[in-house]
Amino acid sequence: MIELPTTIIEATKSFARLPGVGEKTALRQVMSMVNWSEPELDDFARNMHNLITIKRCRECGMYADEEICHVCQDTGRQQSEAICVVESISDLIAIERSQTFHGLYHVLGGVLNPLMGIGPEELKLDRLVERVSKFRIKSIILAVNPSVEGDATCSYINQLLKDVYVERIGFGIPMGGSLEYLDPLTITKALENRKRIE
Repeated sequence: MIELPTTIIEATKSFARLPGVGEKTALRQVMSMVNWSEPELDDFARNMHNLITIKRCRECGMYADEEICHVCQDTGRQQSEAICVVESISDLIAIERSQTFHGLYHVLGGVLNPLMGIGPEELKLDRLVERVSKFRIKSIILAVNPSVEGDATCSYINQLLKDVYVERIGFGIPMGGSLEYLDPLTITKALENRKRIE
């Protein structure tokens, strides 16, 4: 069997760390990049290296270039009196792509799961309560994926914010489905069909 140069082997290992990318796909990508020009490779490498400068928005938890992301800086969104609570940044991006919601977001970074040591502190729910007060929020939309843990998280947030109108988006997907894989139309319909948690 042919021995590849160490540089190609190491680059392939790096690509294979990406979710959904196996060794064969990683090698195919690297073999394609070997044919790029030096400026193209430099540009790619610089862009990947610049990922170390990414910050987390101190308001909502989204990735940002500055301390506060562009969504949280938008005064129109601040005045919307609504926060959409999502499990992950991927879910936030999926909802933004639907162009249906025009308020603020709050990224939980997971769901309540005592067995895994994830409680209210880890989800920064105290920060959510602060933001509800700060922006005089009247409506919370829970866009949390349907699961036992997701349902428990929604119930907890509903109890935590008794003075706010709390809704959960409607789902046209099975239990265990994930928002980040939905098309914009499905997300639009889910937002339109949200209902109040009783």
